[in-house]
Amino acid sequence: MVRFALRSLIVAAVALSLGVTAASAQDTRQNEPGKFDFYVLALSWSPSFCEAAGDRAQGQPECGARPYSFVVHGLWPQYEKGFPEYCQVPAPRLDRNIISSMLDVMPAPRLIFREWDRHGTCSGLPARAYFETVRKARAVVKIPAEYIDLKAPLTVTPAEVEQAFVNANPGLSASSIAVGCDRERLREIRICMSKELAFRGCEGAERRTCRREKIVMPPLRGGKPAREDG
Repeated sequence: MVRFALRSLIVAAVALSLGVTAASAQDTRQNEPGKFDFYVLALSWSPSFCEAAGDRAQGQPECGARPYSFVVHGLWPQYEKGFPEYCQVPAPRLDRNIISSMLDVMPAPRLIFREWDRHGTCSGLPARAYFETVRKARAVVKIPAEYIDLKAPLTVTPAEVEQAFVNANPGLSASSIAVGCDRERLREIRICMSKELAFRGCEGAERRTCRREKIVMPPLRGGKPAREDG
């Protein structure tokens, strides 16, 4: 019994040591703000989020009277393989003026806080500069005309959505974009961009693309659609 207990303690100690070593190796890389290779700009199809939320959509800022279409989910620093996150804990506090200035493209304050904590702190930029970069990245991407004012449900294939974005954005290629979905709806577009916000290919884009044969884009909620700036 003593021998068994001693062996268990040794195994536990070795496991703890390995765990700490692995975590330290990971944290060393992830806790270097500004040390990354490129960005991923994630654009969510807001009507899908609201439809999937059902009754929980009530009270959600992005599911109110204003008919949001593609909204910014985030601008995520990436490694060529993997990505950093939570690079400053606790994250520097966000100024209220920054939050209010971003609500037209990131309509939920909680989303802005979460993206800053998890991804923005890894950019190596102060908060205001990071969110200015988010806005610039969004302005680079032109939304295909057929998706700007969608008044009825649209059934598409992931390849059609991908091609629509490629056609609308000179320099964007299939290796730079991934289409995300749930079991039935378009959920998100992810576009790889350099630190200078130019389109670039990225390993794994194809691997992250939706595998459904067809998906639905729910229409915009009632009202006048948000203006498309680029």
